[in-house]
Amino acid sequence: MAANRPPALQRAGTTRVLARDAAGSSVRRTVLQNGLRVVTETMPGMRSAAFGVWVGVGSRDETPALAGASHFLEHLLFKGTRQRSGLEISAAMDAVGGELNAFTSKEHTCYYAHVLAEDLPLAADLVCDVVTSATLGAEDVESERGVILEEIAMRDDDPSDAVHDVFGEALFGDTALGRPVVGTVESIESMRRDQIAGYYKRRYRPESMVVSAAGQLEHRTVLRLVRAAFGGASGAADVVTPQPARAGGKAPRKPARAVATIRRSTEQANLVLGTFGLSRHDDRRYALGVLNSALGGGMSSRLFQEVREQRGLAYSVYSFTTQYAGAGAIGVSAGCHPAKVHELLDVVREQLQAVAERGLTDAEVSRGKGQVRGGLVLGLEDTGSRMSRIGKGELAYGEVVEVDEMLARVDAVTPDEVRALAADLLTGPQCLAVVGPFDDGDFDLS
Repeated sequence: MAANRPPALQRAGTTRVLARDAAGSSVRRTVLQNGLRVVTETMPGMRSAAFGVWVGVGSRDETPALAGASHFLEHLLFKGTRQRSGLEISAAMDAVGGELNAFTSKEHTCYYAHVLAEDLPLAADLVCDVVTSATLGAEDVESERGVILEEIAMRDDDPSDAVHDVFGEALFGDTALGRPVVGTVESIESMRRDQIAGYYKRRYRPESMVVSAAGQLEHRTVLRLVRAAFGGASGAADVVTPQPARAGGKAPRKPARAVATIRRSTEQANLVLGTFGLSRHDDRRYALGVLNSALGGGMSSRLFQEVREQRGLAYSVYSFTTQYAGAGAIGVSAGCHPAKVHELLDVVREQLQAVAERGLTDAEVSRGKGQVRGGLVLGLEDTGSRMSRIGKGELAYGEVVEVDEMLARVDAVTPDEVRALAADLLTGPQCLAVVGPFDDGDFDLS
């Protein structure tokens, strides 16, 4: 059954130890008086540290007129602050050999730095500076507008990338979830500086942010750095509990379009076939991870073996899931010669139907569980991934689940749970997106 677990209560101005192990690692959370949450993971023996500010705002929060504003803002924050020019920001990080970057998704934006442990104060200062003190100059807006339009053009020139945006729009329709994170040419060209500045002022509030840091560090040191950087930022002083960034909403009942194509004279056609998936708060998300791995997540997966190894129809074929608050998607992505598209599509649909009706074998489920377990652990071998885990977990769920507990939840998944989930999800109304020398009328999913 699906469930939304409320995060544990914690009073503003207090600190909690969320996890600790025998090797000396520990995870702590402090909720500041202005509602800002600071989560750190101390990792003795590491020589680096990662620092990030997670903002609970993304393209899902935009109106049609502001489509792409979150991503536009992400670009602009690096152009200059009240203390530093854009060049000074870049030069300061380059001087210590660190990485300073950011990314925007449907539901959040993250600004981060990865540095040697002794350079953590600089990393915290730079990241917090761009998040809290950006000037958003008119000239910067115009120059970055051109950069983003080039980014959209680059996306359009990459069919394997563009097809996923086509799929999202076909599945979720003209909604915030259906629109691309980068916005459209029309929305970016028409967006004014005052609209972006207003969005920044309304959305970048301490109570909607999480600061996360991991590596060779002390929690109290990070707190001191963050308090100094956010000292003048007011927020919701009565916040006493970390809250997920968004309560979510109901997913659509059927795809907006069954088939959506972009006609291109390409040497390879790219397609995505999928349907609705699970919310990120659904208890079955661990079974979904196993299902996804066994279905199309590795070289022994059902789709890889059938499509590539047995029939040689495609070089790349894989399944994927996306999970949001209150909605999600599961799909299959592949690229092949245009002459093989219909055969490939038939094979993929046959396999999805077979898994929905007869389920995966115990051996397939076992391999899927092993792949999920390995991916979880191997993906947490550096300070940057650890920073991301605790930051995103705190922002999205209001909690940080220990790695051992996550592994236990994967181990607890049964073959019957995976089969039941496959029968539930893979029998839903399908949606097809294709980029290649085709039109909508060339496909029939009935």
